[in-house]
Amino acid sequence: MQLGMIGLGRMGANMAKRLMKARHECIVYSRHPEPMQELVKQGAQGSTNLTTFVGSLAKPRAVWLMVPAAAVDAVLGSLTPLLEPGDIVVDGGEFLLP
Repeated sequence: MQLGMIGLGRMGANMAKRLMKARHECIVYSRHPEPMQELVKQGAQGSTNLTTFVGSLAKPRAVWLMVPAAAVDAVLGSLTPLLEPGDIVVDGGEFLLP
């Protein structure tokens, strides 16, 4: 299975590593190149450009968001125009209680 992962902090990066270990293909995106480059060394395909990231995914696309809850709306605002009907977005964002 191919999966796109947006957000490569502790949780997103570890999820991508486990998915790759289980032989899934991971396309990863991060605004910061360092965590993306580490996953590329381990077999992921990476991008720091959202348009390129979406274009790298086979249709119908499956995208998993692992960004903080406060950032989900902004990420979806940038991502949604690049997607098509039938694409799937999973919000795995972390919600922190005060």
